[in-house]
Amino acid sequence: METITTHEAKTHLSRYLAEVEEGKEFIIARGKTPVAKLVPLSPAEQRPRPKVGEHLGPVIEIPDSAFAPLTEEELKEWGL
Repeated sequence: METITTHEAKTHLSRYLAEVEEGKEFIIARGKTPVAKLVPLSPAEQRPRPKVGEHLGPVIEIPDSAFAPLTEEELKEWGL
């Protein structure tokens, strides 16, 4: 576990939070005296990043009727 000063913690908080999200822990010290511990609230969740074009949700089925031409009546309803 790495010890950092309060100045380092304030200056680089975003970076330290990103590391904490990955599971790393830090001791924050005022001078040489440890005063706090920066730890993740829950265990680090290692989710693989999806690949480009990878489908993550349920498959959507589009019926063939969705591609059928509009009838004369439907065209009139749309003002076409």
